[in-house]
Amino acid sequence: MGTEVDHRDFSREDRRRFREQVGRCTEAVARMLADGLFTDQGNPPEPLLGMEVELNLVDRAMNPAMSNAVVLEAIADPDYQTELGQFNIEINVSPRPFVGADTVSLETSLRESLNQADAKAASIGNHLVMIGMLPTLRQEHFAHQWISANPRYDLLNQQIFAARGEDIELDITGVPLVPGEIPDRLQTSIDSILPEAACTSLQLHLRVAPESFADHWNAAQALSGVQVALAGNSPFLAGSALWHESRIPVFEQATDTRPQELINQGVRPRVWFGERWITTIFDLFEENTRYFPALLPVTTEDDPLAQLEAGEIPELTELRMHNGTVYRWNRPVYDVIDGQAHLRVENRVLPAGPTVLDIMANAAFYYGLLRGLVDADRPIWSQMSFDAAAENLHAAARDGMDCQLYWPTVGWVQPDELVLRRLLPIAEEGLAAFGVASDVRDRYLSIIEGRAVTLQTGSVWQRSCVAAREEAGDSREVALSGMLSEYIERMHDGAPVHTWDL
Repeated sequence: MGTEVDHRDFSREDRRRFREQVGRCTEAVARMLADGLFTDQGNPPEPLLGMEVELNLVDRAMNPAMSNAVVLEAIADPDYQTELGQFNIEINVSPRPFVGADTVSLETSLRESLNQADAKAASIGNHLVMIGMLPTLRQEHFAHQWISANPRYDLLNQQIFAARGEDIELDITGVPLVPGEIPDRLQTSIDSILPEAACTSLQLHLRVAPESFADHWNAAQALSGVQVALAGNSPFLAGSALWHESRIPVFEQATDTRPQELINQGVRPRVWFGERWITTIFDLFEENTRYFPALLPVTTEDDPLAQLEAGEIPELTELRMHNGTVYRWNRPVYDVIDGQAHLRVENRVLPAGPTVLDIMANAAFYYGLLRGLVDADRPIWSQMSFDAAAENLHAAARDGMDCQLYWPTVGWVQPDELVLRRLLPIAEEGLAAFGVASDVRDRYLSIIEGRAVTLQTGSVWQRSCVAAREEAGDSREVALSGMLSEYIERMHDGAPVHTWDL
């Protein structure tokens, strides 16, 4: 979705042509798989750690700062880019070798980059916040005027509402801050897709060989619920205490192109976990063409099948554009670098923050556990239903460390017990298989262990802090601002969130 788009109106012919082009691109993928035209085919690539971190902007009063254009101008670093909301930016972290001690060098460079960017933002009265959902966002901040200036965002907004035909409905019943209290409920109509911008994520990329793509995607789906339970950091939106990882339901509802009638008919949502385990990446691209109409039907003159016949590797521009508007929690990625095509799994379930160290721990746990599950003698996805994996994701998003997850040979279990008794050893073995040094494995996995022992995630800390402030007499608005100010201070201190006190 980083592609620049300058078209403002789409004709019926544009949509017909785009559908035809996506179909030809999908056929090209099938031919490339059959003919061994991916650079990593039969030769697993060197493991690289790549990530994108979405950030929020706040002013000195902890309110959202609608200033991403001037902040990016002040930062003046091509690694930082605009995002959907004027209160968002994103940093793209260049892939690094995932071997030896190189992972710690990525941690150091990421921390230095964020510190420098924050200092430049502070020079114009703003601050960067790594958090899954900015707690001081209010409904007024979702007005259309706060969409970023880049034309593609406004165009995407137009197309989603054109497909839907009515305002977007948010309806989420939360989890009480204090047991026994009546839960908050956020129920409102929104005339823009800006609630999507409230969902700021950590996105992890892993380049894989085509023949092992399905195993990696299936494993990523299976462990998504565990990831979310351990890393929840998004409990508040529009003054309401919602889920531990509210990004999940907010994103699902804020980008839903279906009116209620289509929901009743079982039409698939654009934010989609999926509905089955796969056997090849082609399954996912074929689902895209079968189920999802175009949102941004921008076409090229390329003929991917003719390019293959000529011995060229096609860019598959239409397939990539279409794939970027189907919001899977684990997304397939086709990319071409220096004339060579490769495939990646993009993991999108994690929130940003709370600290650089927490981000690195989340990444290490994901990559290690993913590798361990892929290398297992019996695949995890052959031992559990796909529906169980989907239910795990939503249970973890709602209840965090208090949820019950289903895991094969264990049954229903809380995340802390599952992580401590079963998954940490698998993640350790997976990181070792990648070639990650033992001291690096200990550094990051000890943080995951600490969260499981203390039962404290970013969401748990935020909720406890706000509850304590309200008990001391603060209003919800004052409590949220005070909590966020303290959160930012601790974010800069850098100690992992499981060690934060109140």
